[in-house]
Amino acid sequence: MTSLAALPTPLLRPFVQQALEEDLGRRGDLTSAALIEADRSSQLAIVAREPGVIAGMDLARLAFQEIDPSISFSAKIDDGEKIAAGTLLAEVAGNARALLTAERTALNFLTHLSGIATEVATIKEIVADYPVEITCTRKTIPGLRILQKYAVRAGGGRNHRMGLDDAILIKDNHIAIAGDITTAIQRAKAFAGHLIPVEVEVDTLEQLELALKEGVNLVLLDNMKPNELREAVKLAKGICQTEASGGISPHNVLEVAQTGVDFIAMGWITHSVKSLDIGLDYTL
Repeated sequence: MTSLAALPTPLLRPFVQQALEEDLGRRGDLTSAALIEADRSSQLAIVAREPGVIAGMDLARLAFQEIDPSISFSAKIDDGEKIAAGTLLAEVAGNARALLTAERTALNFLTHLSGIATEVATIKEIVADYPVEITCTRKTIPGLRILQKYAVRAGGGRNHRMGLDDAILIKDNHIAIAGDITTAIQRAKAFAGHLIPVEVEVDTLEQLELALKEGVNLVLLDNMKPNELREAVKLAKGICQTEASGGISPHNVLEVAQTGVDFIAMGWITHSVKSLDIGLDYTL
């Protein structure tokens, strides 16, 4: 896998602070304060309970160190690495109360993002024999988009738009309100300028032909059957890139990849994945 660019700490810190504030509430960690001596030190191990691909190590580190900057967080794995069940991800040492206070926040980030990275990596393996890229969408949990899209990259996928300001994507309702697909594309291209790409969603081969006639950077082939996708790829070849979307899952992604599309967009890899099972074990 190519090297993964880490998200800067100043970008991550607000996510961690908000999560900790939510958990600490008005009086902090009552359980740890009641049961653990204030000066007690301890050591814990973050361990994967199942195989997968890791994402979110920096968020886990920040969760502990926001509670107590003196906590030592020794990472044994980098984001984007594939690991086996039982793998030691990190050793964490310091004030016992602080460690237990930060535990859930650290694991919430790590398990969720690793779940995304793992699913993306699994899908990438399924389609490995075909020159297709797996992309995410804007179907993200509100407030977590930057992190979830980072996790997609950790799993070997690519990001579609980060937001509405990245590119122009003309969808069915835009076309309906604009009047027709030709008018919609002409208005978009007049507005975009030379640095903003234009993509248009098409539901039929007839719409595709109209879009290709006007000229766009990318066509989103929505809910097309494999035979339609193959024909669409032939029509668009040498003119623009193609992206399949709609109802694509691990069960049918190979069939879609075999049609020759350039990209496969999958919303569920950010909004519906299963978290990776990761635990925090007491060692000392």
